[in-house]
Amino acid sequence: MAYPEVVVDARRGPLAVREVDLSDEDLVLLAELAKGVTVDRVGRRLDISGRTVRRRLRGICDRIGVATAIEAVAWAARRRLI
Repeated sequence: MAYPEVVVDARRGPLAVREVDLSDEDLVLLAELAKGVTVDRVGRRLDISGRTVRRRLRGICDRIGVATAIEAVAWAARRRLI
């Protein structure tokens, strides 16, 4: 599903609105991390490896424009997606 994201320049205000695509699985992954579940346990719950969880998390971070998993969880929580 696509979620609108406003790109802001501190000096000039909002510059553009872009769509951010996150799947339901992406949101489940972020919700589990928000609960404090480790990456390896998230993998077991989703029936994938911890390495795959980390790779997917990196992709999520790249798509939404953040640097860390914590920022990704905060991003999703602020938008009430998780």
